[in-house]
Amino acid sequence: MLGREPHGGGAPARRAGRALDELYGHGHGEGSQDPTGGRGRSVPAAREWSDELEALFGATVREEVLGRAAERGRTDVLDHLDPDTVTPSVDLLEQVLSLAGALPEARLARLRPLVKRITDRLTAELARRLRPALTGLSVPRPTRRRGGRLDLGRTVRANLHTVRPGPDGPLLLPERPVFATRARRSADWHVHIVVDVSGSMERSTIHAALVAAILHGLPALSVSLTAFSTEVIDFTDRVHDPLALLLEVSVGGGTDIGAALAHTRSAVRVPGRTIVALITDFEEGGSLGRTLGEVRALASSGVHLLGLAALDHGGAPVYNRAIASSFADAGMPVAALGPEELAAWIGEKVRG
Repeated sequence: MLGREPHGGGAPARRAGRALDELYGHGHGEGSQDPTGGRGRSVPAAREWSDELEALFGATVREEVLGRAAERGRTDVLDHLDPDTVTPSVDLLEQVLSLAGALPEARLARLRPLVKRITDRLTAELARRLRPALTGLSVPRPTRRRGGRLDLGRTVRANLHTVRPGPDGPLLLPERPVFATRARRSADWHVHIVVDVSGSMERSTIHAALVAAILHGLPALSVSLTAFSTEVIDFTDRVHDPLALLLEVSVGGGTDIGAALAHTRSAVRVPGRTIVALITDFEEGGSLGRTLGEVRALASSGVHLLGLAALDHGGAPVYNRAIASSFADAGMPVAALGPEELAAWIGEKVRG
């Protein structure tokens, strides 16, 4: 009933039929058989399909269906998505970003509110998922120096030996008050996120930008983000704004991991309190010997290293295992971690 082109029924029925074909998968199942004798059937334009979906199912279902169609690569529907009601996803953001470099400025300006909405909501959702792993990293450190507010709990625990009987009960006479330092961006730890944007690393770039923005919001950490292919570009000044960062990053080209690690090593100030997270598929296009030398130099200086394998759309790791093994032998452990696991690893390192 829904799969074959109706022989009659008038124009409204034919429009509804085309809308349903797109909704339920044109080209699959019974509907994939061409009943028109090879003449084929026209696919409804984005505006027509959007209007028919809303007439048949309502605005909410229309947004969901158009969003999923955009995720699968039908980019002509992007202009018809409502930024306020669209369901955000990394797949959808990836599709929009893949077009950004080729779009005229006028159309990119129309899509910018959609990209901002998706990016903001994805960042907020990821922040909620990362919160358990990062709990405590933003708490100011205790200090004996006067100037900050009194940390009452720590002061009591540090001075229990001074408790004396008083007229109204036990009396605490603190000899060593403990104060809380003011949270500063001078951060105890620095996290360098180094992400490979060669080839098909779009998804990894999105996750890196979102994680960097979330970590940047923690007073206990300072964060930098470096993107590389055959070029190395430092985006640290944009790390607080994942939208601006993602719209500027250009994915594609070759790979020079060694150049990116050399740039990162030059920025290290306190190795023992520095984390370098390298996100790549480990397909080194430059000198592997030079790259492994950079890994050894970072590791021997005391920097905490972690190599993160690129993940495909299904979350499976995609990387050169032989080269990754060489990185591990040089002092950089390699793992396939999602954003939550990465946050947990950083939290463990910072807490000691």
